[in-house]
Amino acid sequence: MNLARTSALVASGLAVLTVALAGCSGGGGTTAETKTSAAPPIQVVAAENEYGDVVEQIGGDHVSVTSIMSDPNTDPHSFEASATVAQQVAQAQLIVQNGLGYDDFMTDLEQASPNDARKLVVAQDVLGLPDSTENPHLWYDPKTMPAVAAAIAKDLSALDPADASTFSQNLTTFTASLSSWTDALSAFAKAHPSTPVAVTEPVADDMLQAAGVDVKTPWNLQAAIMNDTDPSAQDTATQEALFTGKQVKAFLYNQQVTDDTTDKYLQLAKDNGIPVVGVYETMPQGYRYQDWMTAELKALEAAVTQGTSTEHL
Repeated sequence: MNLARTSALVASGLAVLTVALAGCSGGGGTTAETKTSAAPPIQVVAAENEYGDVVEQIGGDHVSVTSIMSDPNTDPHSFEASATVAQQVAQAQLIVQNGLGYDDFMTDLEQASPNDARKLVVAQDVLGLPDSTENPHLWYDPKTMPAVAAAIAKDLSALDPADASTFSQNLTTFTASLSSWTDALSAFAKAHPSTPVAVTEPVADDMLQAAGVDVKTPWNLQAAIMNDTDPSAQDTATQEALFTGKQVKAFLYNQQVTDDTTDKYLQLAKDNGIPVVGVYETMPQGYRYQDWMTAELKALEAAVTQGTSTEHL
């Protein structure tokens, strides 16, 4: 993630916020006490569409979800908060976001439209992670979504007690559905222990760790690309040798954050017969969260066992 760019975008988001709030009625916040079985759906805003998808799976027909960042063909770090986004945040009854600086524009918008009745689920807080956590791409960690989904179900139940049993049942179904992915991670780790791979940045590192993969790309190089700075000459040489020396069995390439440096690594991988696995920061269209994660792992397995590239899901 490009934290420097994120800071700049926060300023951009705040610039439109004043305009947005001028047209707002002071926030939604329909409370549990006023809702009835015929009440309209709970208004939810998710910063990233993978979290929005989980809200939909838990809330069903009882929620109306707006996901702010949802285009897998664009760099999420270039996102600029519009007046419409500011208004959606102001009117939301429940907000779900990642934290760790990934979506600070949401926090600024929330602070600009305070609402005591509004519920807030921040994945970082749910997991109890400090601000110093290096990798903010929490949705690739198998521990994240079960915990976030439980927090979502709890808040939806507080907002709509009449449908609490539905949210609880949906939570059970969702959590169980993740086993196809987590079981496959365990099976991969057993079948392909310490498989060496290269990456551009640490987008999927948490999933790779769960799969027992050995990420050979230096962390400092990953962090440099994530933060839009130049990698050191030493780390660059190490990364290039992974391809030219055929030291890795796959190259995981962030499809949404690219530049000349990542393009060079992509070409080196292709030139040296290293299969490429495309990974994403926002959920591709046509997927549910658990299906997306499973598809990413299957692409990695196809790369390792068959030498097959899956650049795009």
